[in-house]
Amino acid sequence: MGKIVNWVKNNKVEFAILVAIIAIGAFLRLYKIDEYMTFLGDEGRDVIVVSRFLKYFDIMLVGPGTSIGNMYLGPLYYYMMALPLLIANFSPVGPAVMVTLLGIATIILVWWVGREWFLPKAALIAATLYAISPTIIVYSRSSWNPNVMPFFSLLSIYSIWRVWKNKEFKWLIVLGISFAFVLQSHYLGLLLLPTLGLFWYFTKNKSQEFKKKLLITSIIFILLMSPLIIFDARHGWRNFIAMGQFFSVKKDAVTFKPWFFVSKIWPIYKMSITSLVAAKINLLGIATSIGLASYMIWSVIKKKNLLLVSWFSFGILGLSVYKGQVYDHYFGFIFPAIFLLIGALIYELSQIKKQQKLFSICLYVYLAVLVLVNLWNTPIRKAPNMQLPRSIMISRFIEEKANGERFNIATISKNSNRDVYQYFLLLWGAKVVDTDPSAVVYTVTDQLFVVCEMPKEKCDPTHDPSAWITNFGWTKIVDRWEVWGTNVYKLGHTD
Repeated sequence: MGKIVNWVKNNKVEFAILVAIIAIGAFLRLYKIDEYMTFLGDEGRDVIVVSRFLKYFDIMLVGPGTSIGNMYLGPLYYYMMALPLLIANFSPVGPAVMVTLLGIATIILVWWVGREWFLPKAALIAATLYAISPTIIVYSRSSWNPNVMPFFSLLSIYSIWRVWKNKEFKWLIVLGISFAFVLQSHYLGLLLLPTLGLFWYFTKNKSQEFKKKLLITSIIFILLMSPLIIFDARHGWRNFIAMGQFFSVKKDAVTFKPWFFVSKIWPIYKMSITSLVAAKINLLGIATSIGLASYMIWSVIKKKNLLLVSWFSFGILGLSVYKGQVYDHYFGFIFPAIFLLIGALIYELSQIKKQQKLFSICLYVYLAVLVLVNLWNTPIRKAPNMQLPRSIMISRFIEEKANGERFNIATISKNSNRDVYQYFLLLWGAKVVDTDPSAVVYTVTDQLFVVCEMPKEKCDPTHDPSAWITNFGWTKIVDRWEVWGTNVYKLGHTD
């Protein structure tokens, strides 16, 4: 504690700037979080699973399913959600705030790592741009397993740096823990392996201390991954088989043909810079991409920042072999790398051309443009999505219309599913029942509520192919209401 106090006394200006950065980053993420946070199908499913764990101690051995490849993640993120959900009295806002706090911690870690790898100015630039990036903000204020990846990815890379550079082998334990969290937040975390493996090889240490810490790290890593391993063992190793098929059988998923992935490197690289640093303004993104690419080539020639360049480069190359559409959250494992590189680039340029006033002016104007563009496009300037309040209101309406009787529920939607409504209905003790075609007598009730999130002319609940509707049997519309711009139908059985 004394060291921190002394550091603050000796670095008052830097500390004041850092506090301001953290305050701005926190405000942009926490402002009306209940109205801005994402609450769709994945989020509804997650709180249902975690609430069952808290209420009935229903142990979770597996986490969320992936959108591709029919694979499942480990359950660590679900366990992370448990305490925040309990503290928030089962409000989904609790886990969202947890992700936000971890996002704020990532700002601090970006500054800390940048300060050790470069100098305070570069660290403050990187932390500032990370704190105000609209894309980063969006993924820092909702409870979703990929959203915790940036923090643990950066911690993993920083840990291997401490092992490699300083021979501090106790950081192997931090590496094992953080990498387990990375893998259980998204399997794209596997793209960290080339960099971690490369700098592990560079360490080349055979000391007893290294072997001891390595053994402890291996045990902890296996323990953290064990629930998923147990689940797989119980279910015929379906996860490992699916992962193998994703790379070997599913030719529409990935390809290692050079003429394909080489052509994707620049578009994916430019997308990462444009989305994260340039607030999705294409011209600014292109200029920044060219400058950053030049800096990385220069870094390799000068043998500087090789860990950082390796981390970012392997990430882009890995994403380039994927044949599907790449989304912003796919870059989560390299989020911090991009900003650390930008901070280092701007600092290096300011040093190299320090005597040229015109160049320095242009450089700081460019930095000011980046800051202003990101602040101008900050998500809180847009109207909130109101997904959580809307889900609560519609759920309360259905509860009232059910009149205390048993009922089934279904949704017609492109972006959501019935979990966002079912969670609150279950939480409030409503008699909502899942239909089961193998137990019709016990699970099909006399009333089915259908929430149609499509335009009214596209809502046809009696003929929709959703399993939750077809399992109910032949139906007729008993009543219809409009709640918060959403069509809610009450269906009954035909005579």
